[in-house]
Amino acid sequence: MNMKFVTIIFLMAGLLAGSSCKKLIEIKETDFIDQEKALVTIADNEAALIGAYATLNTNNADNTIRSDMAIRLNAVISDEMKPEEFYNSQSMHEWEYTYNDIGIRDNYMATTTHYFLIDRINRMLRALPNATGTDEALRNRVKGEALFLRAYAHFELYRYYCDNYTPAGLAMPYMEQPSINETFPRIPMQEYFSKIEKDLADAKPLVPAATTDLARANKMAVVGLQARVALYKKDWENAISSATEYINAIPLASKADFPKIWQDLSTAEVAFMLPRTTSTARMGSFFRGVFTKNAAGALVAPATISWSPSNKLWNSYDEANDIRFSAYLINEPILAAANKPSKIVKKYAGGAYASTTENVANIKLFRTAEMYLIRAEAYAESEQLPNAQNDLNALRAARINNYSNITLSTKEQAINEILLERFKELAYEGHRFWDLKRKGKAVERLASDAPNTKSITLPVGNFRFLMPIPQPEMQANSKMEQNPGYAN
Repeated sequence: MNMKFVTIIFLMAGLLAGSSCKKLIEIKETDFIDQEKALVTIADNEAALIGAYATLNTNNADNTIRSDMAIRLNAVISDEMKPEEFYNSQSMHEWEYTYNDIGIRDNYMATTTHYFLIDRINRMLRALPNATGTDEALRNRVKGEALFLRAYAHFELYRYYCDNYTPAGLAMPYMEQPSINETFPRIPMQEYFSKIEKDLADAKPLVPAATTDLARANKMAVVGLQARVALYKKDWENAISSATEYINAIPLASKADFPKIWQDLSTAEVAFMLPRTTSTARMGSFFRGVFTKNAAGALVAPATISWSPSNKLWNSYDEANDIRFSAYLINEPILAAANKPSKIVKKYAGGAYASTTENVANIKLFRTAEMYLIRAEAYAESEQLPNAQNDLNALRAARINNYSNITLSTKEQAINEILLERFKELAYEGHRFWDLKRKGKAVERLASDAPNTKSITLPVGNFRFLMPIPQPEMQANSKMEQNPGYAN
């Protein structure tokens, strides 16, 4: 991708790598990495890798990755949320966005952000083979993690900008070398997915089999992404095998542990996450604002509630028995007393109201529950309904008290039940809009969730199921092809 406007520095690495980054952070800032100075040793390359991870945990003020981008996008343009007091993403929520939309530019421009990360990784991968040092195990680990990140970023670009998988369909440029002032065309999906799959296959034996540091890639993180990639590719056999490998390694959380996942008191089910701190963007603030305290020490409601859970999502849970309801959502009396919308998202609440850790919660990118749903869908698509039924019932039994198993009689019923369960289980995790797109379903909101009649339904096949290539990318890359429906 054209990297003309990207400033590539690795100061963020020093924030996370400690003493191992000393040589790196002492380097004078330049527009681009000087490989001769910055990436000399294996340790330098590990510091650069951690700097690349750091981009996943910052906002986009400096063109780095906005790690909550997919979560926010899917919530806004699907049926997960409805607008409340401050309607700040109207064109997005009502499916009127264009290639030069301010919302695209400021919040959802995935081309610059993900290719920025990819270019960092490619510079490190170029330097790593010749880096000095004798710790070959570390060299291999760094390479494996880098390949995982490259595959992850490219897959995210596919989800934003590409149609459902067909071998000859149009994917994005797949960058495997550093790029300065060069332009690259989009390539066929078959070639693009083959490159993702190769990066993951090469990464798998190099990353740690298990680690307590879930902010860095490990074998199950690679396997989780392999399962997700296979799902989108409609490669049902590999979706089943990868999901099974993950499930066998990491079981579902107990009913006691499940709420603790969302309080960051447990890492049950999680193979890879983006850690959040008080100095990084707070995921929860997007959904519910920030509480404060007055001089008397009493809690004061946020000035504005921008979004609340859709009635459609809220009503989909069995409030009395489904443990996800109280883990994900809350009807807050403090807000009701202040005459504000009181139904809010709790999933990323973090610490107590008005505390330093309010709205600070780690983002879980791969969970066992998703693997059950991937495998169930792959079984259903493969006409293995008893297996699909078993997985769906197992997940629901783990989440719903007094649950009674259901029987799946047809493939259509199975797919609809699995999509419903993805809606409830994976709410606000960055999947819903893309799930509807890849399954050929319309976005259908309740009238009570839509600000007007034109925003009730986004019909199947509408061109806005693909995000437009943003204007800055179209201007920078003369070989880039815009998605249909978006005039330049």
